[in-house]
Amino acid sequence: MCGRYALFRWSPSLAALPGFPSDQQPHWNLAPGAQVLMLREVEGERQAALARWGLTPAWLTDLSRTPAQARAETLADQPMFREPFRQRRCLLPANGFYEWRGSVRKRPYWLTGDASVLHFAAIWEIYPVGGHNYLSVALVTQAAANQRRPLILDEQAQQDWLAADTPLPRALELLASPQPTLRERVLANLVNDPKLDAPECLTPA
Repeated sequence: MCGRYALFRWSPSLAALPGFPSDQQPHWNLAPGAQVLMLREVEGERQAALARWGLTPAWLTDLSRTPAQARAETLADQPMFREPFRQRRCLLPANGFYEWRGSVRKRPYWLTGDASVLHFAAIWEIYPVGGHNYLSVALVTQAAANQRRPLILDEQAQQDWLAADTPLPRALELLASPQPTLRERVLANLVNDPKLDAPECLTPA
C-alpha cells in the first residue's frame, strides 16, 4: 500500500494554476494526515488546492477513521467512495512514491517515472469544521504484485478523470489504466522516520 510520496519539484505551468499556494513548500515525505496539493476541475478550469490526505465526508466525526487510500477494484461500489468517484475526482501531483519490501527486514524503495511529475488518481470530499469547509482526499490504488500502488494517469487520462462530463463507463475504464514502467532504487532507512521531511529521505542504500 502506498503510504508515502513526495512533491519537492514542480513545473512553472503547475505553479501557475489558479489556487496554487504562493508559499508551497517542497516535501520529501508526505504521509496520511498531511496537507497535500490536489488538482481538480472547477467550471471547466484546472485548479490547485490544499487538502487533508484522508477522505473525510461531512458525516464522519472520527478523524482517526479517514481512509487515505481507495481500491480501484471497489471504488465504484463502496458507499464511502461511490459518490466522490462519480462527482469529485481529482489528481495528486508527485515526483515519486515509496514502497517497502522484504519478508524479514523491509527496505524502502523510491519509485518514479519518466515524467518529472506524476499524476495520481484521487477523489475528494468537503468536511465542515467551525463554519469553514475543508478539503480532503483519498488516493486511488491498483494492485501490483503483492503491493498496492497509486493509479498513475497519462495526460489524456488526466483530462478524462477530471472532466465532470466524462461518461461513467469511461471513468470505470480509467480505473484499469495500464501503468507506466517505473524506475526504482533501494534507499537507506532514513525515510522510515515519518517526521523526516528533507532531501535525506532519498539517500541511497
